Amino acid sequence: MSACNAQMKDLEVIHNYLDSQASRCFNLLYQRYSGKVYAKCLTLLGDTALAEDATQEIFTKIFLNLGRFNEQSKFSTWLYSITYNFCIDYIRRKKKEKAVFSDEIENAPDMAEDNIPDKEMLELNLVQLEQVMQSLKAGDRAILLMKYQDDEQIKDIAEQFGKSES
Repeated sequence: MSACNAQMKDLEVIHNYLDSQASRCFNLLYQRYSGKVYAKCLTLLGDTALAEDATQEIFTKIFLNLGRFNEQSKFSTWLYSITYNFCIDYIRRKKKEKAVFSDEIENAPDMAEDNIPDKEMLELNLVQLEQVMQSLKAGDRAILLMKYQDDEQIKDIAEQFGKSES
């Protein structure tokens, strides 16, 4: 059986691809997950061009290592784990290259005004949240995003990173 179709489950598509090397099977996995991988990369890297490049590099890794998928978790969990690790490694490499850290949170403007409209206050809170998120270590930020943006269960997050739930 070398034809893959949209009704097949991920594991069927993977096994079919590994048996036949049919590009249609890998393309099906790419179609299913490339948008989600891109969205995660964009969230973590904060740049569309970097996110596009990262998505392509991640799928190249998947293409070359699909035989290593051991089915101990869902394919999507394995793929997202690779995505997070790739982005975190990229961020770490960039931080080492720059070796310059900005301290925007301590230099934030004084918020003593009482007459700030709600819309402006919400925008300021979003800016502060973004600053705080950017100040976190890449791994900590990824875990928070997995929990609160992606609604993943703590148990699943712990499994992905090989940690206990605590």
